[in-house]
Amino acid sequence: MFGKMNLFLAEASPASQASSVLVEEPAGLLAILFGVLAIIFWLVQHPTFGRPFKVVPAIVFCYFVPTLLTTLGVIPKESPLYSWVKAYVLPASLLLLIISLDLPAIVRLGGKAIIMLLAGTFSIVIGGPLALWAAQHILPEAWALPTDAWRGLSALSGSWIGGGANFVAIGHVAEASDSMMALMVIPDVLVANIWMGVLLYMSGRQKAIDRKTGANAQAIRDLEVRMTEFQERTNRIASMPDLLTIVALGFVGSWVAYSVGQHLPVISDGQGAAIISHSTWKYIIVTSFGVGLSFTRVRNLEGAGASKVGSVMIYLLIACIGASANFREVIEAPGFIVVGFMWMFVHITIIMTVGILIRAPIFLIAVGSQANIGGAASAPVVAAAFHPSLAPVGALLAVAGYVLGTYAGLICMHLLKWVAGAG
Repeated sequence: MFGKMNLFLAEASPASQASSVLVEEPAGLLAILFGVLAIIFWLVQHPTFGRPFKVVPAIVFCYFVPTLLTTLGVIPKESPLYSWVKAYVLPASLLLLIISLDLPAIVRLGGKAIIMLLAGTFSIVIGGPLALWAAQHILPEAWALPTDAWRGLSALSGSWIGGGANFVAIGHVAEASDSMMALMVIPDVLVANIWMGVLLYMSGRQKAIDRKTGANAQAIRDLEVRMTEFQERTNRIASMPDLLTIVALGFVGSWVAYSVGQHLPVISDGQGAAIISHSTWKYIIVTSFGVGLSFTRVRNLEGAGASKVGSVMIYLLIACIGASANFREVIEAPGFIVVGFMWMFVHITIIMTVGILIRAPIFLIAVGSQANIGGAASAPVVAAAFHPSLAPVGALLAVAGYVLGTYAGLICMHLLKWVAGAG
């Protein structure tokens, strides 16, 4: 694996880089990107400078600060570092995020929790193709979507089912360009955060909403006690062997998935278009591997911070994507914003209808929705808004969303491609 990394880094072509770029060396780029991320998250914790992050999530800055640096000529738009990070760090992060999955615990949440999570996933899978189909008929010519819009929307489906890792994974499988991926950040952040604000408002009126819908929230109260005990039992200070095992597990799993995926056959649709490519196999393998490990003692690494290490990798990926774009391209997204709002309307309609029909507490509706739309970054925030001890429930369902994000995202990708007439 490291031989391939060296090969990637050695193949940087000076001719392909802008001569005015200040820093081109992969080591320098890595230092800048990690430095940007560290500063952003330091500011988030600052009592004064952290106030803007209560309005605009940190992830937005993780995307757009590198984009600004690219636009200003500090770092290049293309680098072998970016390619290596996407090829190997992404599957490693997916594995580390998935091993904490606790299927028995999700089952104990009750059938309604699982139904709401699946309803949210289903609404995203069908909502994207429906929104794309409708937009093709109503958007003005000036806002018309490009012919390969389905590729970027495929990445967005991954984000809205599982989170940042699935955003990059599905976008990579769909062969979306870095510019297209950067465009997807706008509808992703804008539309998703408006809906999150609505969910946070609902948390303050949960009792009134549950009374109106006739939902019984006693199971949620019992869950508060169970989750508090679970959190106290699993958390520990990470040791050096813990951290080394976590990093080794991620990259060994990434290398195995890559190597095996290269030897599995490409499955096509009979017309030359790949349904399951070598890259697709890589993500299917690493996701399945993570699910399998979640049933073993390996999942105890979560208590030592496996998902935190995975999240660091995700933010590095996000920074690399941001660095691969510029603001002149990012602002050209009015059509995608319209599609995003239409897509979200389908999601809200389905998940609220299902929730009312099964009389699910508004907590399960909100967390089931945010576990899809926001993933691990914001589902615990929404859950904690209902009760602080319920934050792990949001994280638990979000981890399940990471798993669903790979498989359901692939389904949505092919539906989007079919609607776009590209298949």
